[in-house]
Amino acid sequence: MPVVKEITEFKNSYYIISDFCHKYNEPVIITKNGESDIAVMNIKIYEEITGIRNLVNLLEEADKDIEKGNYLTEEEMDNKLDLLFKNA
Repeated sequence: MPVVKEITEFKNSYYIISDFCHKYNEPVIITKNGESDIAVMNIKIYEEITGIRNLVNLLEEADKDIEKGNYLTEEEMDNKLDLLFKNA
Protein backbone atom coordinates (compact mmCIF):
# COMPACT_ATOMS: atom_id res chain seq x y z
CA MET A 1 0.00 0.00 0.00
CA PRO A 2 1.54 3.36 -0.96
CA VAL A 3 2.48 5.89 1.69
CA VAL A 4 1.29 9.50 1.36
CA LYS A 5 3.64 12.36 2.31
CA GLU A 6 3.34 16.16 1.98
CA ILE A 7 5.99 17.69 -0.31
CA THR A 8 7.53 19.71 2.53
CA GLU A 9 8.22 16.45 4.36
CA PHE A 10 9.79 15.02 1.20
CA LYS A 11 12.19 17.96 0.94
CA ASN A 12 13.41 17.29 4.45
CA SER A 13 13.34 13.48 4.28
CA TYR A 14 14.72 12.32 0.92
CA TYR A 15 16.94 9.62 2.40
CA ILE A 16 14.21 8.33 4.72
CA ILE A 17 11.77 8.06 1.81
CA SER A 18 14.40 6.45 -0.42
CA ASP A 19 15.19 3.89 2.30
CA PHE A 20 11.46 3.17 2.71
CA CYS A 21 11.01 2.60 -1.03
CA HIS A 22 13.94 0.20 -1.15
CA LYS A 23 13.10 -1.63 2.07
CA TYR A 24 9.39 -2.21 1.39
CA ASN A 25 9.26 -2.02 -2.44
CA GLU A 26 6.30 0.32 -2.10
CA PRO A 27 5.79 3.75 -3.68
CA VAL A 28 5.49 6.93 -1.65
CA ILE A 29 2.84 9.36 -2.88
CA ILE A 30 3.92 12.99 -2.50
CA THR A 31 1.10 15.49 -2.02
CA LYS A 32 1.03 19.17 -2.85
CA ASN A 33 -1.58 21.38 -1.21
CA GLY A 34 -3.29 18.25 0.12
CA GLU A 35 -3.64 16.55 -3.28
CA SER A 36 -1.65 13.68 -4.76
CA ASP A 37 1.05 15.10 -7.01
CA ILE A 38 3.79 12.52 -7.72
CA ALA A 39 4.82 9.00 -6.78
CA VAL A 40 8.36 8.00 -5.82
CA MET A 41 9.43 4.38 -6.06
CA ASN A 42 12.41 2.06 -6.06
CA ILE A 43 13.91 2.08 -9.58
CA LYS A 44 13.91 -1.74 -9.65
CA ILE A 45 10.13 -1.79 -9.14
CA TYR A 46 9.67 0.99 -11.72
CA GLU A 47 11.64 -1.01 -14.30
CA GLU A 48 9.61 -4.14 -13.53
CA ILE A 49 6.33 -2.25 -13.94
CA THR A 50 7.54 -0.63 -17.16
CA GLY A 51 8.69 -4.00 -18.50
CA ILE A 52 5.35 -5.61 -17.70
CA ARG A 53 3.50 -2.72 -19.35
CA ASN A 54 5.66 -3.06 -22.47
CA LEU A 55 5.05 -6.82 -22.58
CA VAL A 56 1.28 -6.31 -22.28
CA ASN A 57 1.42 -3.81 -25.15
CA LEU A 58 3.33 -6.29 -27.32
CA LEU A 59 0.86 -9.06 -26.50
CA GLU A 60 -2.06 -6.80 -27.38
CA GLU A 61 -0.41 -6.00 -30.72
CA ALA A 62 0.14 -9.72 -31.33
CA ASP A 63 -3.53 -10.44 -30.55
CA LYS A 64 -4.57 -7.80 -33.11
CA ASP A 65 -2.26 -9.36 -35.71
CA ILE A 66 -3.74 -12.79 -35.06
CA GLU A 67 -7.27 -11.39 -35.40
CA LYS A 68 -6.25 -9.90 -38.77
CA GLY A 69 -4.67 -13.18 -39.89
CA ASN A 70 -1.16 -11.72 -39.80
CA TYR A 71 0.78 -14.73 -38.53
CA LEU A 72 2.87 -17.66 -39.74
CA THR A 73 1.99 -21.31 -39.39
CA GLU A 74 4.47 -23.57 -37.63
CA GLU A 75 5.61 -24.94 -40.99
CA GLU A 76 6.10 -21.43 -42.43
CA MET A 77 8.11 -20.42 -39.39
CA ASP A 78 10.27 -23.55 -39.61
CA ASN A 79 11.01 -22.78 -43.28
CA LYS A 80 11.97 -19.18 -42.45
CA LEU A 81 14.24 -20.34 -39.64
CA ASP A 82 15.85 -22.96 -41.88
CA LEU A 83 16.60 -20.26 -44.48
CA LEU A 84 17.94 -17.92 -41.83
CA PHE A 85 20.35 -20.48 -40.40
CA LYS A 86 21.47 -21.69 -43.83
CA ASN A 87 22.43 -18.10 -44.72
CA ALA A 88 24.18 -17.44 -41.38
